[in-house]
Amino acid sequence: MWWLILIALGMGLAGLAAFLWSLRNGQYDDLDGAAERVLLEEDPSDEGRARPES
Repeated sequence: MWWLILIALGMGLAGLAAFLWSLRNGQYDDLDGAAERVLLEEDPSDEGRARPES
């Protein structure tokens, strides 16, 4: 039974380490920017073409 506790603690520490790593690497800096850029950014290959009216 004690080995289950050790495995659970190890998995918890691994999850905490992964979360702290993602914080230090800026994964949560701009949550809305990437989602908005996908929708609003113009495709550079479409510069000479007329946009369809909506």
